[in-house]
Amino acid sequence: MKLKTRSAVALGALMSAGLFAGGANAQALDCAQLTGHDFGVADLVITTAQPEPAGEESPVDHCLVRGHVDERTGIDDKTYAVSFELRLPDQWNNRFIHQFNGGNDGAVVPAFGPLLNGDPDDNALSRNYAVVSSDAGHDGSVNPEAGLAGGAVFGFDPEARTDYGYGAVAKLNPVATAIVETYYGDEIAYSYGVGGSNGGRHAMVQATRLPEAFDGILAAYPGFNLPRAAIQHAWDVQAFHAVNGDIRTAFTPDELGLVANAVLDACDALDGLEDGIIADMHGCQTTFDISVLTCEAEGGGDCLSDAQIEALAKIHAGPTNSAGEQLYSEWAWDRGLASGDWRFWKLESPIPPWDNLPLIAVMGSSSLAMIFSNPPFEVDGDPASLQQFLLDYDFDSDALRIDATDYVFTESPMDFMTPTDSDDPEMAGFRDAGGKMIVYHGISDPVFSVMDTVNWYEMLDANNGGNAADFARLYTVPGMGHGPGSPAADKFDAFTALVDWVENGNTPEHLVATATTDNQYVPELIGVTRKLCPYPQVARYSGGDEASHESFTCQ
Repeated sequence: MKLKTRSAVALGALMSAGLFAGGANAQALDCAQLTGHDFGVADLVITTAQPEPAGEESPVDHCLVRGHVDERTGIDDKTYAVSFELRLPDQWNNRFIHQFNGGNDGAVVPAFGPLLNGDPDDNALSRNYAVVSSDAGHDGSVNPEAGLAGGAVFGFDPEARTDYGYGAVAKLNPVATAIVETYYGDEIAYSYGVGGSNGGRHAMVQATRLPEAFDGILAAYPGFNLPRAAIQHAWDVQAFHAVNGDIRTAFTPDELGLVANAVLDACDALDGLEDGIIADMHGCQTTFDISVLTCEAEGGGDCLSDAQIEALAKIHAGPTNSAGEQLYSEWAWDRGLASGDWRFWKLESPIPPWDNLPLIAVMGSSSLAMIFSNPPFEVDGDPASLQQFLLDYDFDSDALRIDATDYVFTESPMDFMTPTDSDDPEMAGFRDAGGKMIVYHGISDPVFSVMDTVNWYEMLDANNGGNAADFARLYTVPGMGHGPGSPAADKFDAFTALVDWVENGNTPEHLVATATTDNQYVPELIGVTRKLCPYPQVARYSGGDEASHESFTCQ
């Protein structure tokens, strides 16, 4: 095992403070004693350290630690800090997970360490990992006067932006590992970073900013180009609004079901078996044509209006400015656009305080305005105002703000939110440190385009001489949206494959997937297994039992 920058920083601080003797002879602390140590970190405050017994709220006996680091006053005269929660299992496996959370962060999500495998009861703490979680440097609940935009108001403070983008992890990780190693009196053997959505973005960012901090990284459905993906929100809202003036009714569920069935009719057999899974993603993009659903005459039956056809074609092509320059990515046609997940993000929510608008029109709008624009826009926090901001968004002038800097905001949103080499990825530091990464992404993700992740991986592979798979593997998941709960074989264990790769040198090939037991979209796939192949391979039916992944070959 190589000594990481993570370990060097943590142990150096401890030894200078006389708190760590090293190795098996070190004296472990009692849980309650942790509140009495500063661990050589001047601005560390531990507010709580208490034993938590196994029970309904906890899978194992452990020590729960809460505190914060780097408390400060922002330029907006508000108090900021990186607040965290650290859970230390009694039967520690000598391993550590930094849990990267999603959305705008702003809350300390319990540090159980979700493993993003479709089983909520299987988490890192239950496997005896030490786990840390944070709010990424801001409290999203302190601006209630801003209404639905309150969680994004921190975007008016430049350091809070930086912490949200990458700084909070850099500040917290060495502190958390120092606490872990002092508590147990032993070194961390392996360190992992795990996150989905914005947490997946955190994971990919840290692979370039802290390349030696993590032995393994699992990045699920990552928004690594988040400011550009936020521009898509405005593009979607404007396209859907043009259908009939109300994005909530631009498409009925049945109309989206019509589209999903048309995609299935065109693409399901491309992988050799009609089973509701479109494994050949690229083949489908060249095969399916949305114009097949154009109504030939008024009242033509199962068809879409010209305005609906235009809207779907437009959002799948991705946003452009008036010069035709691509501002984000194209999107993949897949059956998952008929799922509730897709509708919730892009068209309509069941939430009355949001005026039943979709997530992109409320939460996504405030993020684009206040966090991903420089200078930030001021927007009111009611649903109508947030939607109007997206309807008025200018793809020529406003879109420039994601790359802009000024004397207050010296880092552009693209600078603080994305991996340092996102436009030309190589990940040389992470690669050379021996790190391993698994990325997976649902083909029907309505928030972050799987095609953007595919384009990133293809560039990464080219910049590594065609050998990116030696340290990074991408899995695309047919039918899956923004996480489980879509028409997909959406339950699989990428984390265990990552650990086996990191610790035993067993390079992952295919993953075995099935449908989650409560999957309402594909009950016929519950108990059926399918292969997820590392990109660019496709799982093709090779004959035999149609219910078994063994009947498929990665090609």
